[in-house]
Amino acid sequence: MSIPQSGGGPIEHHGQLAEYIASGCKPKSEWRIGTEHEKFGYCRDTLAPLPYEGARSIKAVLEGLQQKFGWQPVAEGGNIIGLTKDGANVSLEPGGQLELSGAPLETIHQTCDEVNEHLREVREVADAIGVEFIGLGAAPIWRHEDMPLMPKGRYKLMDGYMQTVGTMGTTMMRRTCTVQVNLDFASEADMVQKLRVALALQPVATALFANSPFLDGKPNGHKSWRSRVWRDLDSARTGMLPFVFEDGFGFERWVEYVLDVPMYFVYRDGRYINALGQSFRDFLKGELPALPGEVPTLSDWADHMTTVFPEARVKKYIEMRGADGGPWRRLCALPAFWVGLMYDQSALDAAWDLVKDWDAETRDALRVAASVDALQGQVGGIRLHDIAREAVAIAETGLKARARSGADGLIPDETHFLNALKDSVETGRVPADELLEEYRGEWAGDLSRIYAAHRY
Repeated sequence: MSIPQSGGGPIEHHGQLAEYIASGCKPKSEWRIGTEHEKFGYCRDTLAPLPYEGARSIKAVLEGLQQKFGWQPVAEGGNIIGLTKDGANVSLEPGGQLELSGAPLETIHQTCDEVNEHLREVREVADAIGVEFIGLGAAPIWRHEDMPLMPKGRYKLMDGYMQTVGTMGTTMMRRTCTVQVNLDFASEADMVQKLRVALALQPVATALFANSPFLDGKPNGHKSWRSRVWRDLDSARTGMLPFVFEDGFGFERWVEYVLDVPMYFVYRDGRYINALGQSFRDFLKGELPALPGEVPTLSDWADHMTTVFPEARVKKYIEMRGADGGPWRRLCALPAFWVGLMYDQSALDAAWDLVKDWDAETRDALRVAASVDALQGQVGGIRLHDIAREAVAIAETGLKARARSGADGLIPDETHFLNALKDSVETGRVPADELLEEYRGEWAGDLSRIYAAHRY
């Protein structure tokens, strides 16, 4: 979840909303990679999820990172709720999931180094207090009532509202984790092409990274339950967005979509003001019931843009949102997949050719098939395994064309970060398949063994 946005004066005319997004346009030389990932923390001996406070807690982990590694605290209401350092952020998801929002970096070598350093720091702090972390798309055993809600005003508002607009919003908040990558665009036309490819191929990412086959202590019938959760969360702000594929789509059409999404809050003076279900259009007219007579700032607009949750999202960059949280090597594979597809024009064109003939019904059906069956999913004559094979091959070509070397030039490009995905394409198996095999085999149905087997 996003932290409060800052900067920007009052919105004086409607055009500023699209201009805000357009201000993210950058020449290719300035394109960067921002990787985010979430993980579950738990007590090593009891396997219980971490509370916010106590000797073994989320707060203790945050304070340990601050004290040992020089992170600067972010507080809300007197509580430490995040950290910042060198352009990166550590923040809390609603159920205490710990998230790294990485700095915008030039290469996947750098972003993978950042992930590795973060996990090393977290492990050092966690080891000292008897805590461990694991990367999964959904909490395998913990129930809703086991998961504490973190002390953030945004989450308190969302928690109640989610129960009125869908059936799985609170499950998403407390019991799921994701990994995503944020990428730049050069122009409105570049944004349009990238967003269309991103949305169409999110089911492939969901399939390749599927890692949530358990819930409430047993198999749930899906290989990505996290993806299933997002399908019944809040239809006003989730989904595959068929309008993105219509003629004339651009910044202004995205603005109109976001304006139609009901508000959650307005952030003022360190607190979240309840604006649940209210309209940002009314806010623009100075008629918001929560703040009568006030007009929004660009910071309010930036905050509101963080409350839409489709499979790919536009802000001043594009967020790829379809993948489950997962094992260490896949945290670097996700940016490799999308950078390979998006940051070389020939690869982007090839990716568009792969998906351009699909209609909205096909894209939606592929999303469902990926959630249930991962690479074994198919819709009509389209097999996700085949599409994944082609997409990974295109991504590899794109990374070779980028030719961004690492390890002081000893590694010629970024293609080796795709190895985990190439293994899946070769075998047809994704992390969820391996988890289910372990559960039915050597674990003999004892799901508690997942923690020791797959902790970071």
